[in-house]
Amino acid sequence: MTLRWLLFAWRNTLRNRRRSAVTVTIAALGTAAILLAGGFALYTYQSLAQGSARSSGHLIVARPAQFTQDEDVPLQHGLDDADALRARLLADDAVRQVLPRIEFSGLIGNGDKSTVMMAAGIDPDAEFAVKGPFLAMRSGRVLSSGQHLEVMLGEGLARSLKAQPGTGLTLMASTTEGALNALDVTVVGVFATGVPEMDKRLVYTDLATAQKLLATARVSSLGVFLDRMESTGAAQARVQAALPQLAVRTWIDQATFYRSVKDLYNRIFGALGLIIGVIVVFVVTNAMAMAVIERTREIGTLRAVGTLPSQLITSFALEGLILGGVGALAGALLSLTVSIGLLLFPVQMPPPPGRSDSYPLNVALDPALYAVTLLAMLSLALLASAWVARRTVRQPIVDALAHT
Repeated sequence: MTLRWLLFAWRNTLRNRRRSAVTVTIAALGTAAILLAGGFALYTYQSLAQGSARSSGHLIVARPAQFTQDEDVPLQHGLDDADALRARLLADDAVRQVLPRIEFSGLIGNGDKSTVMMAAGIDPDAEFAVKGPFLAMRSGRVLSSGQHLEVMLGEGLARSLKAQPGTGLTLMASTTEGALNALDVTVVGVFATGVPEMDKRLVYTDLATAQKLLATARVSSLGVFLDRMESTGAAQARVQAALPQLAVRTWIDQATFYRSVKDLYNRIFGALGLIIGVIVVFVVTNAMAMAVIERTREIGTLRAVGTLPSQLITSFALEGLILGGVGALAGALLSLTVSIGLLLFPVQMPPPPGRSDSYPLNVALDPALYAVTLLAMLSLALLASAWVARRTVRQPIVDALAHT
């Protein structure tokens, strides 16, 4: 019985092919737009999440005050016995690497000019092995763990100080005791982060040099890198239980930019999806309303020979389902084609505000997104068609037969 009504509905959609084609086309374009916008947002979320976790570590271990209070002197809230803590963290099966980090500020000068710097002390070999090429080297080389009193400069800072690989500079900073200390260092590389404002201030050096400058053996924090992103929650619980005196934050707690972009995109693409969904519903509703009006006398005839109103509503609902379903499937195929095409023929997006590097335009292929979107389109088309038909099929038979 259901198959017969479905076949009947299919034939009815072909009675006005032009109108049905327009309805299917608009439904297809609407579905494709939702899937492409949603896929772009998902790809952006995934990229930002991976970038944030790669930058800070899946977990960040530090003293609680490091996250909540400003320091009066460098490393006031730093970690002691970092090597012992690192060994304990590496004992966890999910932990792949632990990177110590020292963050401090001060002055950097070339003898004629000094400027403010934001510096980071790292374990170079481990840092670049785990994070990969996260810096775009403009000249020179990266730091090496076997060499000390060396620095890498952001390209804006290097340009300001007229520095290049081999140039000698002086670092100045307050020690943990509040005294001023200075070290002569050599520039070994110039890099770009893609954020010009950061490149005007950022300096990388090795842990030993940073600790010597600050006169301490402490580190600011430990970045814990796990085997996969999904391990973050469980690993945080285990590490926090093992180190109750310390604070264990996840990458998302520190990823302010990621959270801001996600909230913004959720609102933008959520509103876009809602608007497109409403347009598709109106198009399907309009097509079905015209079909119902044109076939009012036919409806009266069917009622006169014993067809139930519920059967007629089902027939019109199935027509809407066919129009919406064909359009949704066509839109899904279009979205899939465009998504794969962007992988085969890359398109670069212009740099976002505050950055200097472009990025590839990609669309994530998420089965859940496709399933939800198709189901929503089918449901909306079905309900809209049934709602339009219900009044006409329930009017008196005599009135339906007399309709002109």
